[in-house]
Amino acid sequence: MSKYQRMKGLSLKVGPLGESDRLLTILSEENGISRFAIPGARKPKSRLGATSPFNFLDLHIVGQKNLRRVTQIKILKSFGNLGKNIETLAAAQAISELIMITVGNDEPQKDLLRIVLTHLNRLNDLHKKEFDSIEALAISVQSCIHVLAIGGYCLPLQNCCISASNLIPPIGDWSWRCSFLPEEGFAIGTIHNARTELNPSELALLQRLLLERLPFQSNGKLLGPKVVWLKLLKIVEIWIETHLGKRITSLQMIREVIISNDLNTKKDV
Repeated sequence: MSKYQRMKGLSLKVGPLGESDRLLTILSEENGISRFAIPGARKPKSRLGATSPFNFLDLHIVGQKNLRRVTQIKILKSFGNLGKNIETLAAAQAISELIMITVGNDEPQKDLLRIVLTHLNRLNDLHKKEFDSIEALAISVQSCIHVLAIGGYCLPLQNCCISASNLIPPIGDWSWRCSFLPEEGFAIGTIHNARTELNPSELALLQRLLLERLPFQSNGKLLGPKVVWLKLLKIVEIWIETHLGKRITSLQMIREVIISNDLNTKKDV
């Protein structure tokens, strides 16, 4: 008799399987990354055919070995606003890409699903107010930092990688610098061959991204200008490429879209 299982998880990828089935990849707290066949999902009027990426699902699964099958699907949460802008869709795809790299198959992932759902909710809710592409960029940077931390590739933001002294940015001291060394971390001072340097405010902002909340001012405005967020995005991209050997193409897309928006704005002025 086939073993019955019920699982809640976030759909990360949905692709074709055989002539009429689909292959569903989900993230769950209990099992990390799992893949299931959805029989007949590509047939017209299939009751299992509505599954798409970035849905939080309640699944009924049967099977014990090899590729298990989904027999029932209930959508608990649909992040339907993500596709309204390239920035939010690319940010969500970057989260998915990074999860697929850092998370193992059938390995429990405490807190990861909750954190990811939090970030997707934030991206989804950006369309409930005047859309801010820089906030989408900030959420993307922070979500990648959180996924990296949970996956064991946390940016080492607490100590100097050379002296081991605490990285405490002296706010207001504009002569102070911190160097980013992709292989090692962050070092106090100007270091030859560093990929980039951070001033005290930039390092303090990067350190705050380890917290769960995005950093906002008391007036509700996001901390940090666009140029700084693009700089932090580049640091995250370099860290991922150096330590995971992969490029997250969706992060590059966000960068290109925001830079393109700036160029178009200047042309219109």
